[in-house]
Amino acid sequence: MKTKRKGLFISVLLIITILLTCLSGCEKEEKSQNSPGKEDDKKIQIGMTFDSFVIERWQRDRDVFVSMAKELGAEVNIQNANGDVAEQKKQIEYFIKKGMDVIVIVCIDSPSIKANIKKARDAGIKVIAYDRLISDSEVDLYISFDNRMVGELMGQALVDSGLRNGEVIMLNGSVNDNNVPMVSEGFTAVMEESDNEIIDTFYADSWKAELAGDYIYNNMSKVLKCDAIMCGNDDLASRVVTALSEKRLAGKIMVVGQDADLEACQRIVEGTQLMTVYKPIEKLAQRAAECAVKMAKGEEIEAGDNELTTIDVEGHEIPYLKINPVSVTAENMDDVIIKSGFHIKEDVYLNVPSKMPLN
Repeated sequence: MKTKRKGLFISVLLIITILLTCLSGCEKEEKSQNSPGKEDDKKIQIGMTFDSFVIERWQRDRDVFVSMAKELGAEVNIQNANGDVAEQKKQIEYFIKKGMDVIVIVCIDSPSIKANIKKARDAGIKVIAYDRLISDSEVDLYISFDNRMVGELMGQALVDSGLRNGEVIMLNGSVNDNNVPMVSEGFTAVMEESDNEIIDTFYADSWKAELAGDYIYNNMSKVLKCDAIMCGNDDLASRVVTALSEKRLAGKIMVVGQDADLEACQRIVEGTQLMTVYKPIEKLAQRAAECAVKMAKGEEIEAGDNELTTIDVEGHEIPYLKINPVSVTAENMDDVIIKSGFHIKEDVYLNVPSKMPLN
């Protein structure tokens, strides 16, 4: 009797053990199916620090970049330095501590962030110089427009409008912005070829537009002599045209700029600004996001329909992805700006509805 009970007990224990083993196996299999692996769970992390959002176009860059990065499965942490170099340094340090895969920088001042960039790259983080060249550091990619061409387009617009043997004032952006010399070189080359003289050159510290306006007020004798004024961007041009308007000179002195800001496009159809340079920001931001994701994955950057070359920085050949800009005047405003959806027709022609195209 005792032997039978003992056998029965062992049999029951064996059945319970088998059932528990099966249940445990099913639970593990279910967890395996429902829980993604470590690789699937970890999204690419991109940190992006902007100079500021005072300039209209940077907000558009931000939105397009973030949208494309998310579409590619990456997460983006946006930081705004508000024009403060010390703040931008802190933001890069924050990205390093967070272990970002890629850091994208719209640089305020190259020398100031040299040590931070080295620290990021030493930590295995890829660094992209976005739109503005970082001249004192070895970064992994510089992506921007053809900045020399920007200057050439500005100069050519003046020449095409009949400026030869004339006198020009050049109001550049920040002396710390490494794109400024490239734009200046392109513009100067066209002026020299057409026998135009640059009678004065000015740099607006930190791209402060009010400084360009102050220049006009404080240098009226030179302004009255000049035939044209080259402005480093449309924000500077806005203050210049305002100052010229107060002296009843708006539309009499040719003004050129870049970025195709809405107000600049309005001034062009109104006749107080000759041209602006349209830089397809959507293309730049999208390509930058694509490159950031590829670099995070360890993949090669391809030129696509853009030019992929190199630029010498401190003896290092940095990959440079160039995107071509487009000259915009009243003649091609509709084809370039409105048809592309960059600005809508009603906004561009807000102040001159009589000039608004029917289609």
